[in-house]
Amino acid sequence: MADSLVIVESPAKAKTIGKYLGSKYIVKASMGHVRDLPKSQIGVEVENNFNPKYITIRGKGSVLKELKDASKKVKKIYLAADPDREGEAIAWHLAHVLDIDESQACRVVFNEITKQAVKDAFKTPRQINMDLVHAQQARRILDRLVGYKISPLLWKKVKKGLSAGRVQSVSVKLIIDRENEIDAFIPEEYWTITAMLETGKAVVEAKFHSLNGAKRELGSEQDVQLVLQAIEDGNFSVAEVKEKERLRNPSPPFTTSSMQQEAARKLNFRASKTMSVAQQLYEGVDLGKEGTVGLITYMRTDSTRVSPTAQEEANGYIVDKYGAEYWPETPRQYVKKSANAQDAHEAIRPTSVLRDPESMKPFLSRDQFRLYKLVWERFVASQMTSAIMDTMTIEITSGEAGFRANGSKVRFAGFMKVYVEGNDDGTVETDKLLPPLSVGDKLKQQTLEPKQHFTQPPPRYTEARLVKTLEELGIGRPSTYAPTLETIQKRGYVAIEEKKFMPTELGELVIQQMEQFFPEILDAEFTAHMEEDLDHVEEGQQDWDKVLANFYESFEKRLEVAEEEMKEIEIVDEVSDEICEKCGKHFVYKMGRFGKFLACSGFPDCRNTRPIVKDTGVGCPKCKDGKLVERRSKKGRIFYGCDQYPTCDYVMWDKPSAKPCPSCSSLMIEKRSKQGTKLQCTQCEHTEQVQDSDDEE
Repeated sequence: MADSLVIVESPAKAKTIGKYLGSKYIVKASMGHVRDLPKSQIGVEVENNFNPKYITIRGKGSVLKELKDASKKVKKIYLAADPDREGEAIAWHLAHVLDIDESQACRVVFNEITKQAVKDAFKTPRQINMDLVHAQQARRILDRLVGYKISPLLWKKVKKGLSAGRVQSVSVKLIIDRENEIDAFIPEEYWTITAMLETGKAVVEAKFHSLNGAKRELGSEQDVQLVLQAIEDGNFSVAEVKEKERLRNPSPPFTTSSMQQEAARKLNFRASKTMSVAQQLYEGVDLGKEGTVGLITYMRTDSTRVSPTAQEEANGYIVDKYGAEYWPETPRQYVKKSANAQDAHEAIRPTSVLRDPESMKPFLSRDQFRLYKLVWERFVASQMTSAIMDTMTIEITSGEAGFRANGSKVRFAGFMKVYVEGNDDGTVETDKLLPPLSVGDKLKQQTLEPKQHFTQPPPRYTEARLVKTLEELGIGRPSTYAPTLETIQKRGYVAIEEKKFMPTELGELVIQQMEQFFPEILDAEFTAHMEEDLDHVEEGQQDWDKVLANFYESFEKRLEVAEEEMKEIEIVDEVSDEICEKCGKHFVYKMGRFGKFLACSGFPDCRNTRPIVKDTGVGCPKCKDGKLVERRSKKGRIFYGCDQYPTCDYVMWDKPSAKPCPSCSSLMIEKRSKQGTKLQCTQCEHTEQVQDSDDEE
């Protein structure tokens, strides 16, 4: 007969913990929050110290009944929700509905779901931390005040269905500001001169660097001509050789945001997908004879701290697997990345480094394996010795012109034997070896190539780059990034083109109104300061209701002004030339989650829609009559198909090239990788590299 009830959030977590605790414990899932503010009204008594009016969430009645019935059969109830603000709030709400005394030691927390961690946690239960609860409650009420006060105003003045929020509004503004930077960008001309120089059997690539001993930028073709005139008949000689040893240190283990960024770079995961898969790995995977085990520590964290126990295990594994020289003299310690970091939990790491990815592969789905491998490799590498790089710089002169060649090689791989962090531009660092040269050595000119370039505008935000920016600005917290990015797309404020965010007309219109009447909501510094205030509430240094009162005092005045002065805006749909085949009316352009589409102007009587297709200029290789056009799947993924569909059903995922194969004249497709873009024939083995345009992301 069980004598204790344990309540967690999810059935998967309940299943894992239940196996560890045995028959004396009943483990049930609350399925997340059981109480919240009502959806139909603001649910906050502003005049009564912002007192919230919580109600049972619709659909949770049966869950609560099951929990209440189970609680009557046991002597003790433990609340084991996740170890963060949301988890603490869930525990507090459960204590309220189950009549648990808040002063009781009923709260159990663990950073990893392993047998030892769970059993240790139940030896030291604690009271519910009301500072954490108040911090969560303050955030919830703050977001409710912003959302439920501004959103109805936008419905009335702009368009129904719109919403505003602290983090989402700043995110959209960042995307719009970047687009404005791109639009205002004026390209500047610059030139490079590359010399390919022979020395024996080797060839050295050197770039122009200086003229008459002073560094010289090349801004025009006239500047290039001056350099070419200064070169002595193709005679080049080595003026200086500099060799240095450089240490390269490993990246720290993952935080939530760095995991989202790296999963985007290396696995092409959206932030929401990364968090979903990480949740599965945290809650537990069936490992056969070993049973169900949580494979990674808690995945919502801004800390890079690692427990001494985990470091000891990593020490043994690394020394045994790679050798003693791969373990540093003292275990690595990573400091907090920013003053805003809460540092409440450890970094994201495998619960046991001994469960290497290959041994776990049979028990994991493809996505689970790829993310687990990323987490495991990042953690192991973070504990290893630095890599030692040998770098060489060769200064070369010809007349009054100076050229420079750089090279490097890995002398000792260190952490790089396991893992190297990705770059936003997708490039991979490789050895660039230079031949042994001495001062005075002569080099023979093979080619001398001047090349014109133009500076590039700043790149649009990818998910990874936007998450990184939000974190650097101190906006939001690890748990908010994924849902925020989903929301701004669902609302139609932004669209994704080639994996980059672009603002929509609707998004720009909403932000214009927000900038005029609620500038502090869009102010990154103001939003970051609010996060600091919430942290102070969590630390018990500030009262939650005073934080809200300080915000609401000026916010209420702005609301009154906006009600009076914000003008109603009529959004007129742009009419297209295309006619609806169902009712004969014109199609109009609409903005959806994945960009523009065509919708019948007869809505709601006619709900016909049609995608806007982009002609690739490539003929269909199957029917010969149609053309290949760009389309989007239901999930927003771009593919290419014949415009004669359904008569012709030819489709492909890869972008077709207008250039036919020079070997067999068949269709070629573009293949992108970290090494660049190449064209690949769909019928024969012909491939060729494409000269990518200058992109200084």
